[in-house]
Amino acid sequence: MIGYLKGRLLRKKPNTVLLDVHGIGYEVSIPLSTFYELPGEGNEVSLNIHTHVREDALLLFGFHAQREKDLFLKLISISGIGPKLAVVILSGAQVEDLAAAISAGNLPRLTAIPGVGRKTAERIVLELKSQMTAFLLPEQTEATQEGKAFGALEEDVLSALVNLGYPRPAAEKALKSVLHSEQCERTFEDVLRNTLQSLSG
Repeated sequence: MIGYLKGRLLRKKPNTVLLDVHGIGYEVSIPLSTFYELPGEGNEVSLNIHTHVREDALLLFGFHAQREKDLFLKLISISGIGPKLAVVILSGAQVEDLAAAISAGNLPRLTAIPGVGRKTAERIVLELKSQMTAFLLPEQTEATQEGKAFGALEEDVLSALVNLGYPRPAAEKALKSVLHSEQCERTFEDVLRNTLQSLSG
């Protein structure tokens, strides 16, 4: 398996490059994020490579940064997302922005990427949300931790509210209001009761 290539850049397009490595030309598919980082044609370039083997083809996918390749590998681990769609997804935003959108469950941001429907976006969030910390910038990680603000007890309350038919965004808003008011004991029953009152008020 080819995992890395270093050679002279013969040709580059927004989605593919042709790399001369000791006289052998390797055609490599790339995301736009990698394309923007490439030098001019004729210069030496290094790419992190994923080799995708099919019955009828051997395809190479290249990435300027290892973190791009790491996120690509996580994306293709999801059922229904092949390497070509994963490259399209990586072309839709910087790694950090994609990770932030996935971590926050920002479906509108993900579905704005061509080829990503709502079901695919939901699957990405469901399977990768908890794995995005390593891809976030420090300030994004802090914001994410602040945004979560819910421990096990609060998550149990939210789960109960969703099971009762309340939309999660509305339940989260009401729960935050209750928690900030500090007018209830931090027990499941009290938090649930006060949040229900807030929702019906």
